[in-house]
This record gives sequence, C-alpha cells and structure tokens, in this order.
Amino acid sequence: MEKLLEEFLYDLKVNRELSKNTLESYGRDLRQFYEYSNSIGVSVLNVNKTGIIAYLMYLQKKGKATSSISRSLASLRSFYQFLSSNKYIDKNPTMNLESPKIEKKLPQILTVEEVELLLSQPNKDDPKGSRDRCMLELLYATGIRVSELVALTIYDINLDMGFIKCNGKGMKDRVIPVGRMALEAMSEYIYKYRMMLLRDKDQKYLFVNFHGNRMTRQGFWKIIKQYAKSAGINKEITPHTLRHCFAAHLIQNGADLRSVQEMLGHSDISTTQVYAQLSKNRIKEVYKKAHPRA
Repeated sequence: MEKLLEEFLYDLKVNRELSKNTLESYGRDLRQFYEYSNSIGVSVLNVNKTGIIAYLMYLQKKGKATSSISRSLASLRSFYQFLSSNKYIDKNPTMNLESPKIEKKLPQILTVEEVELLLSQPNKDDPKGSRDRCMLELLYATGIRVSELVALTIYDINLDMGFIKCNGKGMKDRVIPVGRMALEAMSEYIYKYRMMLLRDKDQKYLFVNFHGNRMTRQGFWKIIKQYAKSAGINKEITPHTLRHCFAAHLIQNGADLRSVQEMLGHSDISTTQVYAQLSKNRIKEVYKKAHPRA
C-alpha cells in the first residue's frame, strides 16, 4: 500500500501540481482507508463498490462531517482512477458513486469594528507584537490563505510598489495590492524588528517564530485566537476568518466579484459568490434594524 500511495502522490505532485497541504490531505485520507480495509481483512486492490460504500457508512457512524466524507470519497476516486489507469486493478470501485450532498454553510465574519479591534491588540513596539500586527494586517489587506501567508519570503514583498506575490493552490502565482496600513506594518516589522527574531540572517521566510524558524499555520492560529480573546470577540475565530472578512467587506463596499475572485485565487467564481450572499444577508439585517415598518 505504501509504495502505491507514494507513486500516486508523486503523480499528483508532478502532473497536477497540487500543493503540499493538499497532498498531505490525500495521504491522510488514504492511510485511514487502508487501516479500515486492513481491519476487516480486505486488500485495497480487491475492494469493490460495496466495500467503498461500507467505508463511507463507517465514517458516518464515527460522526465525521459530510464535508470530510465527501473529501475522503474524492481522495479514493483519484486513487482508484490512478490504479485503474496504471493497470493495478481491472475495475474502478468508485465509478458512478455519488458524493454526499454538503449543506453549504456561510462563513462567519467579523464586523469592520471587530476587525479594527482585533488588529489593534498586538503591541507594535516589540518584535513579537510587530510581527503579529504585520501578519494580521496583511491577511485582512490581501485575503491570502494562512498557508500562503506563512510561506511568504522576503523576495515576495515589494514595499515600493505596494504589492505581494504569493504562490497559491495549484502552484499558481498571483500578485495582490497591499493597502497603506498593512504596508506601514510591514515596513516597521521588516526594517525594525525582524532581525531581532532571526537566528540565521539568511532566513528567507518573512515571518519567523522565537526560534528563528518559519512560522507555522498552527502557531499563527494560536496567535489569532489569543488576540480575539483579549479583544473580547466571542465569535468563532479560525485562520480563515480574516480572509472571509477581506472578501465580504470588499463586496459590501461595491467591489466586483471577478476582481475579488482573482485576489482570492478562486478557480471557480461560484466559490466567491458565497460572499455576495453574506452581503445580501447584511443588507437585510440593516433594513430590519433601521426601517420603522420592517
């Protein structure tokens, strides 16, 4: 199994140019399936459609979210398509299997006032606070993913021209403009405090932890939750929260969907349209609160 999995992941990396995080997700899904198959004494090469359905039901009984089950099925589809194409199996057991329907939940966003409060929490007069302020400002100013944020290098920043370059899903580069407040935070962090956090002066990554190593997504999640708590924000905060706020606030203020789609790096505009729905919901809330006969 491990050899087949390595071949499959290598094929995805080379031919589909998937990101490291996506490849790791495929690996986790398929290893979990292997453990299940092994526990019931069935080889992954001999499993049939009934076996795949039984596995999906097993995930459901374990309380897995519909989105997780759907992703697992997508991983299995790709894996068995690879095995079939390379003649490891005669028949693809995932053929014609429908994915479970996922109820699309609108992301929770912060108000502009809550974002301002969150961004004001770091102490900008010390290395850690300056770094944290810069990361928060940059997320809200550009809408990049946290994985893209922590992957930024000093070579991806152009302070003079006011933009950053980031490498998104599918290894696609995109250039995003950066607003004045975020540029100020970046300049202060880079020229005044970043060197204080470095152990290796040749470190290329823009954001580093106290060990001088590249900041991780998990490390940043802890940081943002800490500041949300100190700001008294009781909404659920995730690493994607400021990305959602970036998109929703732009659309609320008249930005067109195509521009927002390009800045977010969405391949399909239907993914971006969820923020337009958030904007409509916001208008309804304002109407109900403000109109005397609502």
